[in-house]
Amino acid sequence: MKTARRKRAPAAKPVPQALLAAALAAQTDGVVLSRICAPPVRLKILFANDAFCTMTGRTRAELGEHPQWMLHVDGSDFDQVERWFRRAKAGRGCAGEGYLLHKDGSTFYAAWQFSAVFDRRGRPSHLIATYRDTTEKRRLQESLVQTQRLEAVGRLAGGVAHDFNNLLSVINGYCEMLAAQVSDRPQALREVSEIHRAGLRAAGLTRQLLAFGRRQPMDPRVINLNRLVQEHAQIMSRLIGNAGQLELELAENIGRVRADPSQFQQVLLNLVINARDALRDRGRITISTSNREIKPGLNRRSSDTPPGRYVCLTVTDNGTGIDAETQKHLFEPFFTTKPEGKGTGLGLALVYGVVQQSGGTIQVRSALLAGSTFEILLPEVREAEDDTAPAKATPLPATRGHETLLLVEEDELVRKMIAGMLNADGYRVLAVRDTAEALTASRAAERPVQLLIASPDADGQALAHELHARSSALRMLCVGTFDTLRPVGWLEAKRQATIEKPFALSEVLRHVRALLDA
Repeated sequence: MKTARRKRAPAAKPVPQALLAAALAAQTDGVVLSRICAPPVRLKILFANDAFCTMTGRTRAELGEHPQWMLHVDGSDFDQVERWFRRAKAGRGCAGEGYLLHKDGSTFYAAWQFSAVFDRRGRPSHLIATYRDTTEKRRLQESLVQTQRLEAVGRLAGGVAHDFNNLLSVINGYCEMLAAQVSDRPQALREVSEIHRAGLRAAGLTRQLLAFGRRQPMDPRVINLNRLVQEHAQIMSRLIGNAGQLELELAENIGRVRADPSQFQQVLLNLVINARDALRDRGRITISTSNREIKPGLNRRSSDTPPGRYVCLTVTDNGTGIDAETQKHLFEPFFTTKPEGKGTGLGLALVYGVVQQSGGTIQVRSALLAGSTFEILLPEVREAEDDTAPAKATPLPATRGHETLLLVEEDELVRKMIAGMLNADGYRVLAVRDTAEALTASRAAERPVQLLIASPDADGQALAHELHARSSALRMLCVGTFDTLRPVGWLEAKRQATIEKPFALSEVLRHVRALLDA
């Protein structure tokens, strides 16, 4: 009986070296083949593809002169090297990420994978490593985390500012009332004025917190940044003083932007003050403007800034510079590197809030001892420039009141303060805590309510509806914070007005009288 012979499978033909080389060259990731030399653990680079040479800025010959681990910023950590080697030796492979060294001394962030190649005896003889440059991905992740952190802090800051606004409304309101009562006593009037001045400064701090949280009221207009810079050049030069000199590099035919002129003035002044404090030995601060176009996919910033036409404003100094860790916290409220008493830590927070609320972006480029550049991009608009002349203040009403007003205010201190002031001016005031109390008080009143002072939220508008049904002549003064104030859609514009906390009592009197006389 003949036994059938088993046919051997034909041996696989070896892949030509030229084809292997072409495949490695086509890889966009870096590929490195190293010989394992131990002990001690060393990796002698035998081959690196073009992508890895480009990543590191080195030729293949230059790469062959260095142990592979020395390209890693943490390559001197022998324990880490040993752990990676043991994993590769066990055939499990390993992966990690970290900084690698470029030939010019800079670093880039990369993700890598290592796999061992074993000889005929089963011992690891070579290591294959792949590298992928993830610097941009890491930058975007850090940018997202920073944005989320700033938004969270902004919400917290806005909430704190809201609570402080109620307290400051009471403090500043009673200061106004007390000042009128002691007007014939100079010493007492001076002391009350100092309290009021401190209250107004505190109100300014809450406005900066609200600006950071993007809850600050703004009056956006179409403006020319060149004109804004030129108008404040003298003030900025005085702020810099003997610390350095101010240089302007303003591009011709600059585009127009939509922003609040007074808020952007504060942005400019805060950036200049920040730059001044970083100067050494009569340094230099340069403010420049230019037109900028962001094209999709071609500009590294396109991930942060939508494509389009922008106007760029930069403030550059040649001062001490800012380290990378400090840059992560620059725009956080109350963060400051200045000595105690030299700053509130709100200046750059205000800058960030105003720029964001204006639809723009701000970035910082800096290094220790290399100066700093703050770059703001604002969307360009095609509209004509607005007149930015400030409006004149309206004088206090001379006529005392007699009408019936309904005041709805949850905060007892604020409610008592407003009611006391209006009563003193002759008005009949029904002061209540909420909508339920308001309905009861208005139904029991001898005369119809002629003006409602309340928040324009859902409850406030429902109350206004009922009061308007009883008297079509109803007026409404909407009181609240910037993020809660909104017009009452169904009520005539001339029969309503808004006032933001913290407010001056004189403003309340003006609005009340103007609405009743309309």
